[in-house]
Amino acid sequence: MAGTTDDRPAILVTNDDGIDAPGLQALVRVLVSINRYSVLVCAPDSEKSAVSHSITWRHPIAVKRVDISGATAYAVAGTPADCTSLGISKAIFPSIPDLVLSGINKGSNCGYHTVYSGTVAGAREAFFYGVPSVSISYDWVGGKSKDQDFTLAAEACLPIISGIVAEIRNNQYPTGCFLNVDLPTIMAHHKGYKLTKQGRSIFLMGWRKVSSEMEGGNIQSDMTMDRDVNVTLENNASGMQQEHVLFKREILKSVIDDEDTDRRSLQEGYITITPLGAHSPAAVELQAFFKDWLLNVTENSCSSAL
Repeated sequence: MAGTTDDRPAILVTNDDGIDAPGLQALVRVLVSINRYSVLVCAPDSEKSAVSHSITWRHPIAVKRVDISGATAYAVAGTPADCTSLGISKAIFPSIPDLVLSGINKGSNCGYHTVYSGTVAGAREAFFYGVPSVSISYDWVGGKSKDQDFTLAAEACLPIISGIVAEIRNNQYPTGCFLNVDLPTIMAHHKGYKLTKQGRSIFLMGWRKVSSEMEGGNIQSDMTMDRDVNVTLENNASGMQQEHVLFKREILKSVIDDEDTDRRSLQEGYITITPLGAHSPAAVELQAFFKDWLLNVTENSCSSAL
């Protein structure tokens, strides 16, 4: 097992809400409190929600040592994928961690939203390099959820984390996927753990014209809207309003599968565990359709050229 200053399994924690976010802080605090793991942190220095799997390519990124009790921690001016890549590279830690945890995110990551998610990307990046990983998200609901719920969520993840580490030690853990874990809003009364498959749930979004950067509120990391801020555009030196036009996303509606998938099970109160990979193959019947379609269009193209 990889370690830093001891023989305990090393767990690297990252996220997309930023290193000071309550979800990451709760997860690290719970991991440190049980004293079974060497806890490493390499996380963005500010919020990087919904950046998907973007990476920093053309310029260096700044890294700063920060104080998190019981952990060795660095704040990074980069994306979640950057943080994972750096954390498993042996550039800042002496060895490759045994397990990467990305989260706990403020807001669920189910269905198609796993594509947008920086949290999921933090785990996926480790998967690319053969390091076992888990993305963890809590279904935060404004007005119901509290920061203390992140601690309950972290504690509920301990059996999963312990089970993964045991399989890693026995060289039995599968390398063909990573896990995406979502925890329900009412953690104190969850219905248990449920293995699920990724569904097609999504928040459909539109755009509307606004007159300021903040008008209409912000889409939060938990996919809700903060509509309390309204600031007008500043005028330029000549007193004329800036010429650019502003458009802002807004959530139109939520679409959820009727099938027994991740989002549906999460809404029913289960802690969902969904194995994910990096490939996105189309359904078999679509492959068959495009095989015939490609043959037809290319043959017709060749015939018309004669």
